[in-house]
Amino acid sequence: MTMNLPRMMIGVSLSVALFAGTGLATEPAEVEKFVKSRIEIGEMMTNYFKGGKGYGDGQRPSPEAMKEMGADINTKLSALLAKHDLTIEEYRQRSPEVFADEEAVNGYLNEHPDLKARYDALPLGSMKGGSTGRGY
Repeated sequence: MTMNLPRMMIGVSLSVALFAGTGLATEPAEVEKFVKSRIEIGEMMTNYFKGGKGYGDGQRPSPEAMKEMGADINTKLSALLAKHDLTIEEYRQRSPEVFADEEAVNGYLNEHPDLKARYDALPLGSMKGGSTGRGY
């Protein structure tokens, strides 16, 4: 009986761990909403800076220009996310959690090859969960 007790404890522990892991899986509708949002944000940002204003040899825009660009980007970002019933704050808060479920994200992308191609074409590593940039 004493040999079976440790085995039973291990079995119960593994069962609890497996059950908890499946309970935390991201809902497919959430994955779809966040993947589509990330793709659209990446494409918007690419288009926004495509053929951007020339600031000269490596010069940065003025603080006023940076402030205007930030406001313009946030306005466009708010409109884009509103199509998915999200706010900027909700997206920033929840996206790390949703994209941490790589199995769900990859599963969704594999079911939608057109979206997968667009997702894979995102220009910045930060768009796909890197730690640099704003990490949209």
